[in-house]
Amino acid sequence: MAQLLVNGMPVQIYLMFVMLAAGSYKQLVHGADLRAEGLLEVTTEVISHSLGLVARLESLLVLGNDSDISLRVETVDADEVKVIQAHTLLLSLQSPVFDAMLRNRNGSTLVLREMAECTAVFDKFIRYMYCGELSLQLDQAAPLHRLATKYGISSLQQGLTQYMSQNLASDSPGGHVVDWFQYATSVGDTVLRDNCLQFLSWNLSSVLQSAEWPSVSVDLLMTLLQRSDLVLKSELELYEALEIWLTRNDPDNLTAENALRLVRYAMIPPRELFRLQRHSPILERHHESVRDLLYMAYQFHSASPLQLAKFFDVNCNLFVPRIYLSPVWGSQWIISNPARDDRSSSFQTQMGPSGFDSSKRVTWNALFSPRWLPLSLRAMYTEQGAMQAPRTDGGNGAGRPRIIITPATSSADFAGVSFQKTVLISTKKQGKLVVRHVFSFHQSTEEVDFLSDVDLQNRTSEYLVDGALYLHIIVKPIYQTIIATKK
Repeated sequence: MAQLLVNGMPVQIYLMFVMLAAGSYKQLVHGADLRAEGLLEVTTEVISHSLGLVARLESLLVLGNDSDISLRVETVDADEVKVIQAHTLLLSLQSPVFDAMLRNRNGSTLVLREMAECTAVFDKFIRYMYCGELSLQLDQAAPLHRLATKYGISSLQQGLTQYMSQNLASDSPGGHVVDWFQYATSVGDTVLRDNCLQFLSWNLSSVLQSAEWPSVSVDLLMTLLQRSDLVLKSELELYEALEIWLTRNDPDNLTAENALRLVRYAMIPPRELFRLQRHSPILERHHESVRDLLYMAYQFHSASPLQLAKFFDVNCNLFVPRIYLSPVWGSQWIISNPARDDRSSSFQTQMGPSGFDSSKRVTWNALFSPRWLPLSLRAMYTEQGAMQAPRTDGGNGAGRPRIIITPATSSADFAGVSFQKTVLISTKKQGKLVVRHVFSFHQSTEEVDFLSDVDLQNRTSEYLVDGALYLHIIVKPIYQTIIATKK
C-alpha cells in the first residue's frame, strides 16, 4: 500500500506530532509556575488552540484526506451499507478493539457488521473518536452506548450512561426506561441498570399507565413485584396493572402464578378483594394458586394485629405496605421558598392497613428546618447560666436541611407497630413531576438529614419546582411479631 505523506512526512507521524506538540506546549506553560523554589510568584496563563485542532481533525474525517483505511459498515439483515474513510492512527489511539482489528486486517478495507440502529449513528460514533464530542437525540443514546461498549471506548460509554441516567424522565413516544433497563442488563452496565430500576420503582404509577408497561420482561416484572419501595397509589393499582400485563403477554401458568403470588393482598381492602374474586377473570383462572394468600388476607383484616401476630409471621411481605400515595397513608407538602425559615405541618394517617385498624387515626407533626444544628454544634448553658461554646468536632457549624416527624400523641394501640416514615422529593421534568429522592427512617430515629448538598437558596436548583420544595410524607405502619409463630 502506498505511503501517505503530509508536508513531506507520513500522515501517522504528522498527526502524532500535532497532538504531542499541543500537549507539550500546554505542559510547558503550566511548568512556568515554579521560580526560585516558590519565592517568586509568577502569573501564568494558558494559550490553547485545542478547538482549532479539533476542527482540523474533523475536517480530516469529513474530507477523507490522507485516509489509510476504509470502514465498510454493513447492516445485519438489510442491504444498507456505509463507507467511511478513516485513519488508522486515530482509530487505534481511541479504541483497543479497533487497534487489534487493524493490526490483523488484510488490505485497506475493514468490514464491520452492525444492527440497523447502530449503522444509523455510526457517523456520529466515528466523529466522537476524532473530535471527542457528539450531539445526540434520546433515541440515539442506546445505539451509541452499544457501539462504545463493543469497541471499548470507556469515556463515551460512561458519558452516555450519565446522559441516559439524567434523562430517564424525558418524554418519548413509546417510553424508553424499560428498554434502557433491559438493554443495560444485556450489556452488563450495572450503573445504568440500577438507575433505571430505581426510577421505575419510584415512579411506578406513571409507568403502569404508560405504553411501556406491557413490554416489561418477566425478569423485570418479578424484580419489581418483590420490592417494598415501589411508589404507587395503592396495591389495587398494582394488581390491576398486573392483570393487563398477564392479558397482553399470556405467559405460561407457572409465570402467571408466581407473579400473582407476589401481590400483597393483605394491603387491599376486603370489599375490593371480594370484587376481584367475583369479577377478575385472571383471579378466577388462577384462584387455586393464591387461595392461601387470600385466606390470610381476610384473616388479617378481621382479627386484631396483636392476635394475628401469635399465629402468623406478620413481618413477611404479605403484611408489609409498599409506599402508597393514597391520602390514607400520608400528605403532600409544598414548601415555598424553603431556605427562608422553619415550617411545620400536621396530617393524619390510618393506624394500620388491617381492616381492624381502618377506623383508627394517628396525627403526625412534621417540622422542616433549612438550617438545623445538631446538639453538638449548639451553644450550651451551664448550671451557673454561663454560655458554653459549641463543640467543634461535629462540623463547621453550618446548619443543614432536616425534617422531623413525630406522632402528636402516644397510644396503647401503638403496641406491636413500628412506623417507617418516608419522604419523597419530587422535581419537574418537561412539565411533569417525578420522584427524584426517597428518604426512609423508623420511629427509633426521629430526625433525618436530607438534601445536605443542595443549595435551597438557588431558586433554579434541580431539586426545586418554581422555587418550591415538593415533599410527600408517607407513614408505613409495620406490624411486629411479638410471639413466636406456631410451627
